[in-house]
Amino acid sequence: MYAIVEIAGQQFKVEQGKKIFVHRQSIPEGEVVEFDQVLLLEDGDKITIGEPTIEGMVVEGKILDNTVRGEKVIVFKKKRRKGYRVKNGHRQDFTQVEILRIGAKKAKKAPSKEEKPADTKAKPVEVKVEEAVVAEPTVKKAAPKKTEKAAATEPTVKKAAPKKV
Repeated sequence: MYAIVEIAGQQFKVEQGKKIFVHRQSIPEGEVVEFDQVLLLEDGDKITIGEPTIEGMVVEGKILDNTVRGEKVIVFKKKRRKGYRVKNGHRQDFTQVEILRIGAKKAKKAPSKEEKPADTKAKPVEVKVEEAVVAEPTVKKAAPKKTEKAAATEPTVKKAAPKKV
């Protein structure tokens, strides 16, 4: 039995008991995680393909180690005849996950009879409405019109300064 599951944007073929390395997850070590993005499930002769995922199927895994680092990848950039060379390195952080179980999602416990479900009916709420005081609008007076004398005067033209010799 195997499944193809999507974890952190990547697809992995997983089997029960198999250990895989996924991109760094911020989950403490020793914690059990459920991956519900199961894309394909093969069980003997029966193959189930999700559209896009299989409803109700999960893959359980246990976080073993968060401090695993991948091999260094050298990134070298060069432009010929220009004297441009840049060399960088990168090491990806990984999380090691051990696959514990592939199967249906476990059912949650039903609430016991002692616990009462929350009251679904909303209680009526009294709302007090205060009457707003309406202010009487004030009438604005129009601006006084310009007099004919101010409009008739033209701006004076400045005289040019005499040339220097």
